[in-house]
Amino acid sequence: MGLEVEQKVDAIGSSGEGPLRINLYKVPSGTPLKVKILRALWSLFQLPFFLHTPKALSPLRIALLRLFGAKIGPSCNIGRGVKVWVPWNLIMGECSAIGFDTEIYNFAPVVIGDHVIVSQHSYVCTSTHDHTHPHFPLVSKPIRIESQSWVATGCMLSPGVTIGEGAVIGARSLVTRSMPPWMVCTGSPCRPIKERVIQKI
Repeated sequence: MGLEVEQKVDAIGSSGEGPLRINLYKVPSGTPLKVKILRALWSLFQLPFFLHTPKALSPLRIALLRLFGAKIGPSCNIGRGVKVWVPWNLIMGECSAIGFDTEIYNFAPVVIGDHVIVSQHSYVCTSTHDHTHPHFPLVSKPIRIESQSWVATGCMLSPGVTIGEGAVIGARSLVTRSMPPWMVCTGSPCRPIKERVIQKI
């Protein structure tokens, strides 16, 4: 038994690693030079987005996002500490809000409808990596958050998901697949649990 274990250790190598199958050194960028320059310029305008800046700077944040190609409707709000990776991949309808300290990792488009709330500390992530490829390339899929929906605090939305119209995503949920309209959904992974019924007033 001892000899067999020693032979296995020798086959793996002294560092405990097997033959090299994943080589991150050779990861191809695939990002055009123009996009790299625009992202570098965008990084110079981040001061109004810092976490400890006033809430009242939302109009300035929106103006800067629009300057870099974001399409944002009227009466929207962008909280302090919000991080948008690629402004030209952000589309927001009217009267929608992104809460403070939320990250929009949008190498593919993120489309937010009308009267939507994405609450604080959430992470909207359009990208993952192909873990089967030896160079671990980035793979991106768009995310849609339909009108009148609410993504509560601390949620993570995975690449390619759609949050249906009027849906509620409960706090700290991990959304790995699309959620249906007008349902309250929660959990890790997130799932629909009951219908969202709006009171008549």
